[in-house]
Amino acid sequence: MESESLQFFESMLTTPSPSGYEAPVQAVVREYAEKFADKVDTDFHGNVTATVHSAGKTRVMMAGHCDQIGLLVTQIDELGFIHCQTIGGWDPVQLVGQKMSIWTDNGPIPAVISRKPIHLLTDSERKAPIALKELWLDIGAKDQAQAKSQVQVGDPVTLQLGMQKIQNNLAFGPKMDDTTGLWVVIEAARRYGKMADKNCAAFAVSTVQEEIGLRGARTSAFGIDPHIGIAVDVTHATDCPTIDKGERGEVYLGRGPVIYRGPNMNPKVVSRLVEVAEKNDIPYQMAALGKPAPNDSNAIQTTRGGVAAGLVAIPNRYMHSAVEMISLDDIDQAADLLAAFLHSVQDDDDFRPGM
Repeated sequence: MESESLQFFESMLTTPSPSGYEAPVQAVVREYAEKFADKVDTDFHGNVTATVHSAGKTRVMMAGHCDQIGLLVTQIDELGFIHCQTIGGWDPVQLVGQKMSIWTDNGPIPAVISRKPIHLLTDSERKAPIALKELWLDIGAKDQAQAKSQVQVGDPVTLQLGMQKIQNNLAFGPKMDDTTGLWVVIEAARRYGKMADKNCAAFAVSTVQEEIGLRGARTSAFGIDPHIGIAVDVTHATDCPTIDKGERGEVYLGRGPVIYRGPNMNPKVVSRLVEVAEKNDIPYQMAALGKPAPNDSNAIQTTRGGVAAGLVAIPNRYMHSAVEMISLDDIDQAADLLAAFLHSVQDDDDFRPGM
């Protein structure tokens, strides 16, 4: 992985983007994409699209969502403690004792999120599941007035952002979902742009609001009207304790991107992805999904008159936590895979199933 590409990845990981509040990270995406794309557009929903070889006959959309799960300030109480609701799907257990950032108009405010100490919990409280209403943010304010002078209702909140590398070229931190997929589609477009004999028009889209209903993929795909659409998102790595491989499949960190098969995926797109991976010696893993995908590939497939959809996934341990773990090798290989896929598309290719 080139140093500038890694720096781009790390920059996105340290820039906040809760659903509906993606503008800061989209500025990072635009700045990077403008170095290589024919054009970079931002629509009214907030999606950012980088286009490479716009003259191509066949339109191929690649989508990685830029939004992350987070919290939203709903109340500042009389003592200056801050109460929130969730943006996206949280397990409240993941929040207890975490360092947080409240993203205000005047910059980030550090905070901690916690609950009543275990010593003070009743027996029934100890046995009950943790509820979000039992947690609060503490910014160290002396009273409500001081807290309100810094924080407003509606300010977004994230875990403290950042990435830490560990052995075997793995890295962890919050927001790997889906900074990894977003990096892959932007990087794949950049690598495709450096290739000779390009045929298809490539649209790399940083979609918004995936975590609250696949919203950005739906609006951006409607605007692009692609023939082929591939979403890149994270998937659960099953190479750790307590996860049933019989139910979830065998997915390992460091063994390459995952190509999905199932009713949400066009069989010719799947076959081409596999063919391209094998031709270019790119490691990959296979997985199956028998229902509509809970990611952008779902919205893309059913846009307008239908799109030949595909799903490439990045193995991720501990999804929707502060320590989401991925392999840097996997995302690098995923970018190579999609760039090679784009290069393989010819004007006379027919991706209609059974034709």
